[in-house]
Amino acid sequence: MNNRVKLLGSNLDPLTMGETIEKVEELIKSGIYNQHVVINASKVNLMQENEELADIINSCPLINADGQSVVWAGRFLGYEIPERVAGIDLFLKLVELCNEKGYRPYFFGAKQEVVEKVVDIFKSKYKNLQVAGYRNGYFKEEESYSIAEEIRRVNTDILFVAFSSPKKEFWISKYQEVMKVPFAMGVGGSFDVVAGITKRAPKWMQKSGLEWFYRFIQEPRRMAKRYIVGNYKFIKLVAKYKKIDVKKDREV
Repeated sequence: MNNRVKLLGSNLDPLTMGETIEKVEELIKSGIYNQHVVINASKVNLMQENEELADIINSCPLINADGQSVVWAGRFLGYEIPERVAGIDLFLKLVELCNEKGYRPYFFGAKQEVVEKVVDIFKSKYKNLQVAGYRNGYFKEEESYSIAEEIRRVNTDILFVAFSSPKKEFWISKYQEVMKVPFAMGVGGSFDVVAGITKRAPKWMQKSGLEWFYRFIQEPRRMAKRYIVGNYKFIKLVAKYKKIDVKKDREV
């Protein structure tokens, strides 16, 4: 597998989807708890502003390039990033893996009716799937410890947390010692997609790096700051790192 690189202030594992699945299995078999993260332009921007978030992400044993913008930025800066490993695609692949290998997934997040529908859909599709448990993402902070204990009690192998960023990164990091889940990953709005509440962009837009635009036109007011302002900040950050690299080359 390719070696980890440092890109725009974030560690990144330049892996294919197949290599990522292999790494996930290694982590599950390791017997220790592990947190997984995917990075996109928005998360890279958040890391510039939040040192605690950056520390959590950079300490994860597996970090994938979720956004096509990260893949392009990496290549522009001279790194060999083989492909995008989108969080939702990895999520779906891992549920399939659970069915094949007998790993026990736990689904945590979204509204109760949504997470129930997600579990029903997966159970209907995968007859051998052994669901460790599930619950909605609406709770008080004082309930977090008991939720984490419950996740451990039911022998969870893979935890899918459907919160927004950076809440999911902070929550998993804070309670992973209690949960002791071999592999925990944040999946954002993936439950809503599986349940049919929201739609993903067409395949051609995903491959063209325009999935963000599809989401923007669906919810322009809510997504304007994240994508219009956020993309501008990301481009400025990439240009800054490119300038630093050029300066280093000249000094050599």
